[in-house]
Amino acid sequence: MGRVEEDTIELLRDLVAIDSQNPSLVPGAAGESQIAAYVAAWARSADLTSETLEAVPGRPSVLVRSQSGGTGRSLLLCGHTDTVGIGQMTDPLTPVIDGDRLYGRGAYDMKAGLAAALIACREASRLELPGEVIVAAVADEEHSSIGVQEVLRHTGADAAIVTEPTELAVATAHRGFVWIEITVVGVAAHGSRPELGKDAILETGPILVALSELNEQLSGRQHPRLGRGFVHGSIISGGREESTIPDRCTLTVERRTLPGETVQDVEREIAELLASCRVADPELQASSRTTLARPPFEIADDQHIVRTVAGAAASTLGKPAQLTGVSYWADASLIAGAGIPTVLFGPDGDGAHATVEWVSLPGTVACARTLTAVAEDFCR
Repeated sequence: MGRVEEDTIELLRDLVAIDSQNPSLVPGAAGESQIAAYVAAWARSADLTSETLEAVPGRPSVLVRSQSGGTGRSLLLCGHTDTVGIGQMTDPLTPVIDGDRLYGRGAYDMKAGLAAALIACREASRLELPGEVIVAAVADEEHSSIGVQEVLRHTGADAAIVTEPTELAVATAHRGFVWIEITVVGVAAHGSRPELGKDAILETGPILVALSELNEQLSGRQHPRLGRGFVHGSIISGGREESTIPDRCTLTVERRTLPGETVQDVEREIAELLASCRVADPELQASSRTTLARPPFEIADDQHIVRTVAGAAASTLGKPAQLTGVSYWADASLIAGAGIPTVLFGPDGDGAHATVEWVSLPGTVACARTLTAVAEDFCR
């Protein structure tokens, strides 16, 4: 086992052992403070520079930089430090190696990609390249991405790689999402006298049917690497007690968007959907508002960073690199939105947000070697 392999696995184990559950998802959770402090200390031990950013108290991100000659291109490697909750996992913060897999919360999503990025930054620094490798270890990707937004206010780069798990394929696209809250207003009354009230929960029924029909319609547009967009119900709540006609029902839906679709497009879809429901029921009182939206992402295959990552991956893996799309949303869209050409590339594994989560150790090491090769080629 070589130094890069040993160090990558050791770093991954250390990162998984740190509780970094996102407090925006799990109230009272640890957050990113401890893991950010670890990343900064590790960077110093590797003769790299680090800067901690913490515009939101308790939600730090860390920028780690290689030594640079100052004349070459800069490469940003981005990975998030937060995880979702542990749910029903058994001993999730004890990294367990079984064969060529490492198990634990965050191993796959995405501490393996972060470990690979940090090792690549160290190796690139030792190569004394003219350019610079920057690792952004960002907070809060699992909720609203405050970390990467703060990072982008402090640094730029000539290109970026988000090291989310891509199964060692080069990902050039992902969907966006829009969260919309629909509120239906009724009239409260005693349950024994429904003629005096208006049931907001039952009034929501036709809206749910219309959303199902919209979801079917969305299958008519296909993206070559992402497939279709879709809409689904996420949360529904209403009513006060069993014997009262409910005067309010709130439905939250998520619309996953394809490249080329905007927040305004989705808001118009929902407005037209509610308008069609009012045609059938002129007394329907329903309104909608967008609570959070993130854009989709896409980069052309002929972009320099795409060709560079694909070439480095092919050299490391000994076979042609696959170009693909990924199903999840990632910080790539915000980085690309800042004008930085971006791709995703990360290790293989399974179990993101699931009860059993694991990442491939050979895949994590291959990711670190590929990122190093990209830096050696790009940062000239």
